Amino acid sequence: MDQQRYDNLKLGERGAIISIIAYICLTALKLVIGTMAGSEALKADGLNNATDIVASIAVFIGLRFAQRPADKDHTYGHWRAETVASLVASFIMMAVGLQVLFEAFGSVFQDKHESPDLIAAYTGVFCAGIMVLVYRYNKRLATRIKSQAVMAAARDNISDAWVSIGAVIGIIGSQFGLPWLDPVTAIIVGLLICKTAWDIFREATHHLTDGFDVDLIQEYRDTIAGIAGVETVKEVRARNYGSNAVVDVVITVKADLDLQQAHDICTDVENELLEEHQVYTVHVHVEPEPEQESRMIKECM
Repeated sequence: MDQQRYDNLKLGERGAIISIIAYICLTALKLVIGTMAGSEALKADGLNNATDIVASIAVFIGLRFAQRPADKDHTYGHWRAETVASLVASFIMMAVGLQVLFEAFGSVFQDKHESPDLIAAYTGVFCAGIMVLVYRYNKRLATRIKSQAVMAAARDNISDAWVSIGAVIGIIGSQFGLPWLDPVTAIIVGLLICKTAWDIFREATHHLTDGFDVDLIQEYRDTIAGIAGVETVKEVRARNYGSNAVVDVVITVKADLDLQQAHDICTDVENELLEEHQVYTVHVHVEPEPEQESRMIKECM
């Protein structure tokens, strides 16, 4: 199971590499055409893709470091490396987003606005089409290897396609006597960059502070409650290690069971969570069922 998870991380690198190559090419194209055509929206979109290069590199580095096996001071492995990398990327993206907003606001309040050349719109449509193709590839890959990081990259890909479409709308609108629409669209692009940065930051900090999906915990609880021999499920806790889940469980069993029987029930709990929910590891603590325990004490007295 562990080897398969490491192999999936290796496959996930392909998606990150493809994203990096695509973003480098599109960034250069948008910044050059945006400058030549005089389009603030296309240049802002190009800067957006520049931040996506950093984000994709961070995902790649995170996937690479996460493949390192457990050692004496990382007994659970290095799975959280990709989460830390995402956090760093969110800071960089926020900085660029604020810069785009600052420059776009300055352009809006200028006295003179010129409509950008229509080639900027053609460039935006072309780039949006490329990002849709990259999105489809990464989405299929993420579904295949069940990678949260690659799926997040795919969602970023499709959001970039929509940002490019938004830039195209602003550019075309400026051709109809509304030149101010181009810098206004650049402001919207800047806001989208900041929102993406905030979403990545929020998700990364949620994982790093041991936040976990409460609905998924309830699914674990329901699964455990249905296992033969489990009397009650006293507690279920979980935390993320990269794309993996570590689960701690406290259950009660009949007090008159011997040690081997109680151990077998714990093993059933572990196997069920590992197979049905693909968790990384499970720790099960077993206690005697309270009512039976008190009844046995009274009988002994």
